[in-house]
Amino acid sequence: MSHADFETVHVPLAGRAYDIRIGQGLLEDVADHIAPFLKRPKVVIVADESLNMVHLPKLTAALDRAEIEANVLSLPSGEQTKGWAHLTTVVEWLLDNEVERGDLVIAFGGGVIGDLVGFAAAILRRGVRFVQIPSTLLAQVDSSVGGKTGINTRHGKNLVGAFHQPSLVLIDTDLLDTLSERIFLSGYGEVMKYGLLGDAAFFEWLEQNAPAMKNGDVAARTYAIKRSCEMKADIVVGDETEQGDRALLNLGHTFCHALEAATDYRDRLMHGEGVAIGCGLAFDLSARLGHCAQETPSRVRAHLRDMGMKADLSDIDGDLPDADALLALMAQDKKVVQGQLTFILARGIGDAFITRDVPNDVVRQLLTDELARRT
Repeated sequence: MSHADFETVHVPLAGRAYDIRIGQGLLEDVADHIAPFLKRPKVVIVADESLNMVHLPKLTAALDRAEIEANVLSLPSGEQTKGWAHLTTVVEWLLDNEVERGDLVIAFGGGVIGDLVGFAAAILRRGVRFVQIPSTLLAQVDSSVGGKTGINTRHGKNLVGAFHQPSLVLIDTDLLDTLSERIFLSGYGEVMKYGLLGDAAFFEWLEQNAPAMKNGDVAARTYAIKRSCEMKADIVVGDETEQGDRALLNLGHTFCHALEAATDYRDRLMHGEGVAIGCGLAFDLSARLGHCAQETPSRVRAHLRDMGMKADLSDIDGDLPDADALLALMAQDKKVVQGQLTFILARGIGDAFITRDVPNDVVRQLLTDELARRT
């Protein structure tokens, strides 16, 4: 098969099963990995333009060596790309390239590219196959796995989309070496989330080993990515379209999405930073409602601070709206059912649960208290 060693996480969805392969140097061997899926020696690649200088040439050279034709569309980095305008651009470009249902579309970039290209693949000819090659830690442990695709609108994040599983996910850990520390740590917010929601032993491992991950330890990075993907795959297989337990993956996200909207989806707050702050707030809320010990939120935030991450609202630069305005943004969340917000709360680290039984006034008071600490 391939020259580089890799770990495999299998996602056994009936009729749509696929592998997540994790290792160093997988980009160099990409042709070996995708060959079983090709009906003709041609692929199209939609890439984040930030990869054009270093990583994209490696990918196209590897395909060229295998005599696989590759056409590339590069798109701007950033959440602003994940909207109607670029969706139209991608779909029309795929049609210009005469992509057929048997062809393969490669999404090469972070979560924005993965979500956008996956959605374009879902709606093109009512569904063409695609491969995820995620280039950020955030995408490697979260958005590339599970088949959620979509775009943002002026009403909020990910409100338009489809479930469309990839044919393969290739996670080359070498791609992490060129990330800035901030982007790497933003992805780490999602890694930590997995320990908090369902694996206390993994969270303890992270408390010991995540600093080494941050500093480039390949074995630690590989283990953390694999464990995160295993946990997400297990949840997705049990609840592909988020009718039940898949919502556990949204730990921290109800707060996060409101904070992202309040900061205009721009660089003031990256997604994983919002998740990390949101996890702290979810544990605060859990403690206020008597579900977990009072000291548990402090442990979560202590770990974030050990990693040099944003840990609460006071770490977000610039103005934030008041508690009522944040609550109104939370009400736009796509997980609202009959006007009731869905929260992922916790009885302790590694023991999250889904509830709609959360009084608005308790949430409002929590936000009011946290906002007051900013002044």
